[in-house]
Amino acid sequence: MGMPIGQKIDTEALQERRLAARKLLDEGVTQAEVARRLEVSRQSVSRWAEAPVKELAIIRRFGRKSTIDERLIDRLRQALIAGAKRQGFAADVWTLPRVRALIIKLGGPSFSTVHVWRLLGRMGFSPQRPVGRARERNEEAIAARKTQEWPRLKKKP
Repeated sequence: MGMPIGQKIDTEALQERRLAARKLLDEGVTQAEVARRLEVSRQSVSRWAEAPVKELAIIRRFGRKSTIDERLIDRLRQALIAGAKRQGFAADVWTLPRVRALIIKLGGPSFSTVHVWRLLGRMGFSPQRPVGRARERNEEAIAARKTQEWPRLKKKP
């Protein structure tokens, strides 16, 4: 009963389900029948039956409270977009340990790299594979070398 592992339901749907259960209970339907109809546990229906209607209408936030506030997330986003070099790193590539160090530098808590990964995903960032070519690559010089130098260096023309 309830939600399968890994499946989530939005808070509005949870609220509607609690209020529907309360309506059925007020109509005289047994708790066991309400649990069957709404596909929830009997313990949940029992809790909802004892709670005042006002409490059932309240949407609660689930899980532990975040240790990083929205202001810090905004500052982190701006710093990430500005680039790693502007934050004092040698190369302009972001790695999880670098982002972790940046969060601490900005005054945030010390997270594990796994949590930094989750935080970046929540912020909308995704892992990117670096392009195998240098940004400073000069296509004209490469083409000239292929046509002039390369035939000279080969053993057989």
